[in-house]
This record gives sequence, C-alpha cells and structure tokens, in this order.
Amino acid sequence: NIKMASDSPESLMTLCTDYCLRNLEGTLCYLLDNETLQLHPDIFLPSEICDKLVNEYVELVKTDSIFEPHESFFTLFSDPRSTRLARIHLREQIVQDQDLEAIRKQDLVELYLTNCEKLTAKSLQTLVSFSHTLISLSLFGCCNIFYEEENPGGCEDDCLVNPTRQVLVKDFTFEGFSRLRFLNLGRLIEGVNVETLLRPLASLAALDLSGIQLNDVGFLTQWKDTLVSLVLYNMDLSEEHIQVIAQLRKLRHLDISRDHLSSYYKFKLTRRVLNLFVENLVNLTSLDISGHTMLENCTIPSMEEKMGQTSIEPDKSSIAPFRGLKRPLQFLGLFETSLCRLTHIPAYKVSGDKNEEQVLNAIEAYTEHRPEITSRAINLLFDIARIERCSQLLRALQLVITALKCHKDDKNIQVTGSAALFYLTNSEYRTEQSVKLRRQVIQVVLNGMESYQEVTVQRNCCLTLCNFSIPDELEFQYRRVNELLLNILNQSRQDESIQRIAVHLCNALVCQVDNDHKEAVGKMGFVMTMLKLIQKKLADKTCDQVMEFSWSALWNITDETPDNCEMFLNYSGMKLFLECLKEFPEKQELHRNMLGLLGNVAEVKELRPQLMTSQFISVFSNLLESKADGIEVSYNACGVLSHIMFDGPEAWGVCEPHREEVVKRMWAAIQSWDINSRRNINYRSFEPILRLLPQGISPVSQHWATWALYNLVSVYPDKYCPLLIKEGGIPLLKDMIRMPSARQETKEMARKVIEHCGNFKEENMDTSR
Repeated sequence: NIKMASDSPESLMTLCTDYCLRNLEGTLCYLLDNETLQLHPDIFLPSEICDKLVNEYVELVKTDSIFEPHESFFTLFSDPRSTRLARIHLREQIVQDQDLEAIRKQDLVELYLTNCEKLTAKSLQTLVSFSHTLISLSLFGCCNIFYEEENPGGCEDDCLVNPTRQVLVKDFTFEGFSRLRFLNLGRLIEGVNVETLLRPLASLAALDLSGIQLNDVGFLTQWKDTLVSLVLYNMDLSEEHIQVIAQLRKLRHLDISRDHLSSYYKFKLTRRVLNLFVENLVNLTSLDISGHTMLENCTIPSMEEKMGQTSIEPDKSSIAPFRGLKRPLQFLGLFETSLCRLTHIPAYKVSGDKNEEQVLNAIEAYTEHRPEITSRAINLLFDIARIERCSQLLRALQLVITALKCHKDDKNIQVTGSAALFYLTNSEYRTEQSVKLRRQVIQVVLNGMESYQEVTVQRNCCLTLCNFSIPDELEFQYRRVNELLLNILNQSRQDESIQRIAVHLCNALVCQVDNDHKEAVGKMGFVMTMLKLIQKKLADKTCDQVMEFSWSALWNITDETPDNCEMFLNYSGMKLFLECLKEFPEKQELHRNMLGLLGNVAEVKELRPQLMTSQFISVFSNLLESKADGIEVSYNACGVLSHIMFDGPEAWGVCEPHREEVVKRMWAAIQSWDINSRRNINYRSFEPILRLLPQGISPVSQHWATWALYNLVSVYPDKYCPLLIKEGGIPLLKDMIRMPSARQETKEMARKVIEHCGNFKEENMDTSR
C-alpha cells in the first residue's frame, strides 16, 4: 500500500546507516594521519549492513549536496575479514577504477554499475576478481570500461609529444565467470565483439543488449534452454533477428521496444511477427513492443469486438495475434504505439499513453535506463495532473521523485519532472500527502535548482516551493533554500518572472522565523542582495512587485535583528530609501514597507544617531501626515520618531526641525487615527513597544505605544491580548497610569487596554470540570 508506505517512518536500520555515513569519524572510523579513513579494528560488519552502507553512500553523494564524499570510502571494505559485501549498486561519476580495485577481495554476488563513465579497462581486470562468485552483473552505460590508455612511444619524453590515447580492449571475455546468470551490457561501446565476449558463459538466464546494433544474433541460440529474459531495446531488427528470438522458447520476458524519436529504423512490426512470438514463446509473461510502427492492421474490427466491460482475457483481445495467448500477460509495453488505445488488452499491466494508469506504468518501467522515454511519459503525467484530477497521486509523486533523483543531470527530466511536481503538490492534493513525502519533494526540487541553472527548471522549482507552507515546511532545509534563492537573485542576467517568485519566497522565508535564522540569512548576503535589486529597479525607474517584495523582505529580516539593521545602514539603505520616496511618491505599499523597516532600525539604540539628520527627521515628520495605506505609513513614521524621542532632548542633534515642533505633529497624527483601524502589520513581540511605557522623557512616545496596544487588543483580541499578558504588559501599564508625567489621555487609553485584556481572560476562562 503506497499511502501506508509513504507515511511510515524510516526503519531503524536506515536511520542508523544514514547517521553513520554522515558521521563516519565519530562512529565506525578514525582518521589515520589526519587524512585516511580507517575502520576501527574491533569492528566486523556482515553483508546486510555493508551493502546498505555502500548503496546508501552512493545515493547520498548523488542526491544530497551537503553530504561530502570521502576519497578513501571504498577502502573501508577492502578486507573481507572485517567487512563483507555481496550486492552493491554503483552509479555515475561516484565510482572510479581505484574504488572497485579497493574491494577486489570481496565475494560479490551482484554488481550493478550504471553509467559509470570514469571506469576504464583497469576495472575489467578487477571484475575478474569477482568472477568465481558473481551471479548478476550490469555494465549499463559504462562507455569507457573497454578502453585503456596507451602511450605509443613508451618513454617519458615521448609522452610530451604523443600523449596517451584511448585504445579499445578486444581480448577481454567472460571466461571464468562460471556462475554469471544475469548480464546487462546496455549501451556497450561499438567495436566490442559481443559474441566473443559472451561465448564462455554457459547458462545465461537474462541478457540486456540495449542500444547495441548487431546484424547477427544467431549466437543467442546457445542459451535457448536457459534464457528467460532478453532486452534488445533500440536494436534495429531484421527477419533474421525474429527467427532467432522465436527459437528462445524459454523466454518469459522479451523487450524489443525502441525510442521512436531516436533514429530511422527499417524494421516494422507485423501481425505475422507477433503471431510467431505467441506461438513459439509459450512461457511469455512480459512483452515490450513500445515505439514500434505496425506495418499492417493487427486490430480486431470494432464490429467484431466484444462490447461491454473491458476485459483482459486473451479470447476477447482487440489485438488479433494476442488471442492466441494461453493467459493474460503480466506486462505489455505499448508506449507510443497506437495499440495502447484499444479497448481489450490482454495484460494486467500496460505501459502506454491512453490514461493515467498506463502513463504511470511507463514511468515505472523506463526510469532506470531510459530517461529519453521517461521524460515524455512524465510530460503526459504533467498534462493529466494539470487538466484532470490525478487518481493515483501518491504513486505519481513517488515515481516523479525517483526519476528526478535518478536523473539529476538530465535537462528534459528536470524540466518535465519539476513541472509535474508543481501540479502534484498544489493545495487540491495537500491532505493526501505525508510530511515525509512533502520533504522528499522539497529535497528533489532543491537538487534541481542546484544542478540546473536553466530558466525553465529554476522557474518550475520556485513555483513548486510556493505550494508549501513557508517558512514551516521549508525550515528543515532553511539555509540551503535561502542560499539557492539568493544565488538566483544574484545572477547578472535574470528572468523577470523567476526574480519575482524568488523575491516572494525570500520574503516569506524571513517572515515569522526565529532571530537566529534571520541573522544567519543576513550573513549570507540577504540584505545586500535585496538592496541591489532595489538599486536596479530604481535605475530602471520601475516600482513593481520585485521592488515592493524586496523592501518587505528587508522589513522582515531586520525585525528585532540589530545586525541586519546595521547592514542595511552600512550598505547605503537610507540613501535608497530617500531616492525611492522621491521617485515613487504615490506608491503607498512601498512607503509602508520602507517605514516598517525603518521602524526596526529605530528600535536599535546604537543605530539611532545615524537617523538623526535634518533630512531624515524632516522626511519622517512629513510622512506623519500621509494617508497612504490607511494609517500604516503615518503610524510607522510616528513609531520611528517615538524611538528617537525616547533618547531625550540631549540626543536631538539637529537645529531643524525643532524637537517641540515634531512632537506637536506626532500628537496631531496620533489623534487623527481611527482606533478601530484594521492593520497591515504582524507583531511577534511587544517588547519594542513596551520599553516606551515606563519613562517620562517623551510622553508622546508613551502615547504612541499605548495607542498601538489599544488598537491591536481591540481589533485582534484573540491574538494580541494573550501576547500582551504573556509579555508582562499589564503591570507596566498600571505603573504608567501612576506616573505624574504621563498625559491624562494616555492614562485613559491604558485603562481601556487593561479592561480589554481583563474581559478577554474572563471570556476565555476554562470553566469545565
């Protein structure tokens, strides 16, 4: 059950493996001479654990950018007396000749090497070390493993003139691999004689020759009594090939599919060929003919078709040759053929493009070794998720996640996969997804952003992240996601739409998070990045969402974070503030965001002297009369001035405007505001407001603070009454009421705040017994 699987926690084995791999030095190993990892001498690990360590290590290196690979990792498994390996799967650039060489003494039973392009003919010799135990071997996509370096001159001086060249090894065969049953040579390099290579193998059961062009496959008949699986994907077939295949009577799985876009194939499938397979291959349970063009009509005329419920019984088959089957096939590959759209198909599982089930079957079947097909299947899934409701959501998500992980560097899969994820994670499907599954989505999205600087991938990934609760669902990858977004925003040539989404995400990520998160992001260059964006928009005389989001993000990241406030001032933030005010005098949202940010700066005592210039004080004073965005601009300007006034007359370092004149304008502004104003602001703490209450040096600051509290507890009692009570605001208000210097109207307002909070407590008192 996929839903149950996605919700279940990781096994203890998986958690321990992951922890050990991330902390090798502190668990299984120590560092020899400060550089080489060594296994502790008293450790013995069985193959169940060693296999998992190696396979998980490969997965972590491939999919987790934070995980650091170790040069000497494979040497930990060099001695079979302390570590045992049996079944390992190695991929891509992670594995090199010396890694296989390090484990040559192990008795490997199963070795899968997939697209390991760094392996050379040195590794062929290492394979011989495993020959007496190996049962399964895959060399899929190891395109250099039959090449060795050769120095034509043979002397050192000659190397400078004639550097080493790659020479094809032609004398290697599987002589001595007496137990080998399963072999995958997919995408083997041209020039290797497959027949000579394979002849020593006595009893092959499964052979994959994907992407290899062989004119003569007659040698396959030597395994006619043992071969149960044959894959000839993308091999251009002929009548001779068909006659040989028909003799392999033990076959249970036959794959002669092809990528119909790759190159021109002369061979066309006919009714006679399918009849031949059905008659001769009586054990067949799985057949893949995807991508083939049918030379003649194999379908039953619709008038002869059995109507009624769709059936998988062979005698009702809409594909005529399959009426000869003794039982339905377990799998039938019909992707990118016209046959998949027929009514009665005699197979339990069909890959095709007719419906969601067929498309998911295609992604499942082809992901590992056929990214070119998989990307087209995911594209079909994208259309299904976009246009109609996806009925197998969890399966679809897991298949796309697997494809994106498996093909991190494949542009087509990253584009189609990231687009499909956007639709599969939207709010319509949210309730069906576990925390674990949504975290997996976030991981692959960030992988895509990291390894692909391509515009479409970046846009799709950013849009997908918008489907998550920010910052909550992204907090487990907080640093990484911020670094990636800042990297996007710092690129010299930017796509407008990506820029807008990235700034929106940055803003959401610094809203409602702890101060240590904000400080960390500030140190990453967040403040500087936002100011650069603002500078660029100013130069273009453009006030758009990017400009507004950038100021909003700065407002959020400076909230109760003095280091970020200081950065804002050090990077000429005030200059940009004045220029934006001058350039965009009518942009109310912009003014609100800018003043909110300056309110945060003004809360930092050490920074207030930098705001004490005639120019700044005049600007703040004039904004007291602004009616922009309701009361917000006026309120924030008054807040900035309230903190400056709080430092007393001796800190007022300017002749113009006079302190008393500004105080008068502040009183007038506060009295003009509607106490029931609904607010465009969100306080996590009242501490900066509460510190203005117990003082007599600036009654107007005290009044502004009291008005702010009264407004918030009146309009949003459920949110702000508990906050005020929790932060000790009631005793401070009571003390202020007793202060002779406080204005009468301020005291009246304070009483109303206390009364509101008292009523709130009574209404919400728990009376249940």
